Amino acid sequence: MRRADRLFQIVQQLRGGRLVTARMLGERLEVSDRTIYRDIADLQSSGVPIDGEAGVGYLLREGFDLPPLMFSRDEIVALVAGARMVRAFGGAEMARAAEEALIKISAVLPDAERARIDRTEIHMPHWVVSDADRATLDRLERAIESRNVLAFGYTDESDRRTDRDVRPLGLWFWGKVWTLVAWCEMRDDFRAFRIDRMMDLRDAGRTFRPERGKQLQDFYRHMEMNGSTRRI
Repeated sequence: MRRADRLFQIVQQLRGGRLVTARMLGERLEVSDRTIYRDIADLQSSGVPIDGEAGVGYLLREGFDLPPLMFSRDEIVALVAGARMVRAFGGAEMARAAEEALIKISAVLPDAERARIDRTEIHMPHWVVSDADRATLDRLERAIESRNVLAFGYTDESDRRTDRDVRPLGLWFWGKVWTLVAWCEMRDDFRAFRIDRMMDLRDAGRTFRPERGKQLQDFYRHMEMNGSTRRI
């Protein structure tokens, strides 16, 4: 969980005027008591009216509320279109998260802005990405996040198969296909692999640390210098 999300959840847990201990918050958010103490102090210093102290508990004074989300018409259209695109073309977990995000946004919008979500006539087909590719996308996204080296068989445009161990760095969508941007250990270089050509995808059983010259920002610089992405 990102720290910004955790701070938001702490405020949510403190609503209702009830006393909540750091241990209770830590258990719910799966962090240490010390982390909660630090987060509470940061919230208090930013003006959130939290009373209490370490070892006793905390409560939120009455009358405090987070400001409502306010979006322009164009921002709402962009959010709806983006969520629907993810739902149509992304992984299964991405699609569920996009749907849930729309529900949460709708719940806090004023009535007039909420109605704009339903009036946004931008739609996507639901049959473009196969269930197998959706599962692969979710798996690749988790590997990127956790920096797990991946192993798989890969078939290129000439139908030649090679076995690769790669460091997954990012996912790119080209309108028709998804590719994984990665550092290929066999080629000792950046490569972009079409996910529909991957076979026997599995964890290699090891993680990697970011190294200079082998990170996503290095890939972007490489692409700008060469003017294209190397796909195989």
